[in-house]
Amino acid sequence: MTVSWARALHKASPLARIVPVALLVRRLPAANRRLCTSARAAQELQFSQLSPEDQATLTEERAADAVDVCIVGGGPAGLATAIKLKTLDNEQGNGDLRVVVLEKAGDFGAHIVSGAVLEPRALTELFPDSELTNETGGIPLPPDLVTKVTKDSMKFLTQEYAYPLPEPPQMANHGKNFIVSLNNVVKYLSEQAEELGVELYPGISVSELVYNTDGSVRGVATQDMGIARDGSPKDSFERGMEFHSRVTVLAEGCHGSLSKQAISKYNLRQNSEVQTYGLGIKEVWEVKPENFEKGYVGHTMGYPLSTAEYGGGFMYHFGDGLVAVGLVIGLDYANPYISPYQEFQKMKLHPYYSNVLEGGKCISYAARALNEGGYQSIPQLYFPGGVLVGCSAGFVNVPKVKGTHTAIKSGIVAAESIFEQIKDLDAVDESLFEDPDYTPVLLESYAKAFEQSWAYEELYNVRNVRPSFNGPLGFLGGLAHSGLSTMITNGSEPWTLSHHSSDSAATKEAKHFTPIDYPKPDGKLTFDLLTSVSRTGTYHDEDEPCHLRIPDQDYRKHAELSYPKYKGVEQRFCPAGVYEYVEDEAEPLGVKFQINSQNCIHCKTCDIKVPTQDIDWAVPEGGDGPKYYMS
Repeated sequence: MTVSWARALHKASPLARIVPVALLVRRLPAANRRLCTSARAAQELQFSQLSPEDQATLTEERAADAVDVCIVGGGPAGLATAIKLKTLDNEQGNGDLRVVVLEKAGDFGAHIVSGAVLEPRALTELFPDSELTNETGGIPLPPDLVTKVTKDSMKFLTQEYAYPLPEPPQMANHGKNFIVSLNNVVKYLSEQAEELGVELYPGISVSELVYNTDGSVRGVATQDMGIARDGSPKDSFERGMEFHSRVTVLAEGCHGSLSKQAISKYNLRQNSEVQTYGLGIKEVWEVKPENFEKGYVGHTMGYPLSTAEYGGGFMYHFGDGLVAVGLVIGLDYANPYISPYQEFQKMKLHPYYSNVLEGGKCISYAARALNEGGYQSIPQLYFPGGVLVGCSAGFVNVPKVKGTHTAIKSGIVAAESIFEQIKDLDAVDESLFEDPDYTPVLLESYAKAFEQSWAYEELYNVRNVRPSFNGPLGFLGGLAHSGLSTMITNGSEPWTLSHHSSDSAATKEAKHFTPIDYPKPDGKLTFDLLTSVSRTGTYHDEDEPCHLRIPDQDYRKHAELSYPKYKGVEQRFCPAGVYEYVEDEAEPLGVKFQINSQNCIHCKTCDIKVPTQDIDWAVPEGGDGPKYYMS
């Protein structure tokens, strides 16, 4: 097989991974090229209104490259898949498998958000012979990246007081788990993957799945670069390219745009319930030495949330005087006047938190949606030509307040199944996909293997905790039932509770509620939204198409559908100030809806929560978005 320029350059120099991908691959013969302009994208970019010259530029043939495995998303699950695959290939194969990871962030880890307290089990399986495990006392990561948990605490907060709560055994971290900055951990994992021979391409947004004639997934197409807001190509225009692969691994994280497409096209939820989500909002603080207790892990329930909302706060002391503080709120809340961001700011004023943070300095802010559906919401994990891993499928253990270890485990299991199916096949090249007898890889073995794993058993055992809070007995009933499940039956109860329909459908009309008057920020403990967004390092080119898409980009129509009923819910659920309703007497409703897409921190909340379900989060240009620090 002729080795592509991409592979040759990658092997020659680690700098290859930062060169624009379209410059790294060979052009395919004309007979093998594919024209991949979708009707929807053409409409959204006002394609029909462009000049013939611009239309020709936008529809020029894409370059393509054939690889063995293409992984979309460079988070813990995607990198674990890549690391395990190349480890198996180097140890049991010939070492020639091409494993590619495409990551939309400009640097690996820059879009990663988590608490995070890591359980080391999955990482230990990924790096079984690491000397770092002994150095850290139990986890195969560099000692400067981890802080071993020394104390656990669980509190129920009222407006002024904090009362101790019994801690479920699943939440016990003392002496065995580790506090980390997950974006730093992901940077480390990317380095390990590259050393093994994985091809890493950061700053590459993947915009669509590419299909074979039989409907199976052939691979993916990357986003065009250098398109102006009106849809015309700029001088910097660079056509996207395609990666064709035996197996496409979707590891995009929670509510990924390609994962949505695959789940819908292949009806992967036909035997599972709808996914339900939470929104996690987090800050990292440098605190005064006398307020720092290294290794302390605290979780809270109650204030500032009412018994009608599911969620809780956390505070983790790690590193050299750093404290991660955050709030997770279930996105199935009914009251459209609730602002998760403002609830988080209000939470920090409680003495439990303020006594630690006062006199300190906030150095980082981040927010991200997370899966909460657990066992009931696991979709079919495979489809013709690909698989779902990590939070693309949804493996968060809600009672543990952890999902990284289960995400990594899913990547390990997927890699083992993929390797078994492709290890004895001929070298991959483009002619493979043009062969009329080509049969796509179908990885049912991955789903079966995951069902036999400890991660699946773990999720099954806590399956009734999250949905118990949606029952007729509300918060107190949920607390009682979750206590039963976590402390007595350990998941052996002979019933499985169901989730509600969807988080967007759970939102009720504003007429049933009273507007909430949140306290003004003091600039010391609490901050206005734009100050927080400035701490994310977020950047989007203002002269590019809006990646937050509504039908025909008709803002007035969206306002007519949403505002009379929900009174601006979009500007409250968004933790980045993307959506606004601005007073405007010229508008029929007296307000004008606008989207400040340059503020977007890629949390996906809008796509999940908007009651009208007419906002579609699509990928912007590669490298856009936040540049998180210590998140």
